[in-house]
Amino acid sequence: PIWKERDMSKLDKLADKQYFFGALFVTANRLDTIMERNFAEFGVTTKQWFLSIVVDRLFEDPPTMKQAAYAMGSSHQNIKQLALKLHKKGLLRLDKDAQDARLMRLSLTPEGQQLWQMVRLQRDPFQERLFEGISPEELKTVRGVMERLLHNIDEMDCKNK
Repeated sequence: PIWKERDMSKLDKLADKQYFFGALFVTANRLDTIMERNFAEFGVTTKQWFLSIVVDRLFEDPPTMKQAAYAMGSSHQNIKQLALKLHKKGLLRLDKDAQDARLMRLSLTPEGQQLWQMVRLQRDPFQERLFEGISPEELKTVRGVMERLLHNIDEMDCKNK
C-alpha cells in the first residue's frame, strides 16, 4: 500500500492496539478527504451527507437534533450548524416537535431526498471498491469490533461527564 511506502518503516513494529488506534484516524481522515472531493460537485460536505443519512436511515420518526448528535458522535451545536446549512439549501426540514416546542425535529425535504438519491448512484460503486477483497466474515468481525469500541467509548464518555 502507498501509505506503507512513505518511509514509515516503524509501522510494522507497532503493537496491534497502537496500530489499530492510529489506523482509525488515518482511515477517517483519508475517507473524509476523498468524500469531500466527491461531494463537491453536489455542493455538500461529508458531514452534511452523514447528517442526512442519520436523519433518513436511523430513526423511525424524524429525530431531534440531540438524537442526531448522539447518533453521529457530535455535539448539539455542530449538528445545529449542519442542519441550518442544509435547511438553507432546501435539503432539510426543521420542524418543532408537536409535544415539546423546544425540540426541533429533522427530516429530509423532497429536494434532499432527490439529491441523496443521485449521491447514492456514486456511493454504491465507491463502497464496492472500498470493501473490495474483504469477505463477509471479515466484515462481520470488524462490525463486532466497532460495536465493542463504540460501547467502550460510550462508557468512557459517561464516566467523564
